[in-house]
Amino acid sequence: MTLKDTMVRAGQSTERAALIYQHSDVERQQEVAAGLDRLVRQRRDAADAPASGTDVARDA
Repeated sequence: MTLKDTMVRAGQSTERAALIYQHSDVERQQEVAAGLDRLVRQRRDAADAPASGTDVARDA
C-alpha cells in the first residue's frame, strides 16, 4: 500500500496527517522482508543462469 492509498482510504488530505497514522507491525515487516528476499533471489538466479541464444541475439 502506498502513502497515497493510505490517504485516500483514511480520508486524509495531507501526507503529514497520513504519516502520523501510518503504522507497521511485525507481521507486515516479515511480509516486506520475504518479498525483498524473493526479489533478490530471483535476480540472482537470473544473473547466474547462462544466457540463451535468444538473449544473446537481443543484446547484440
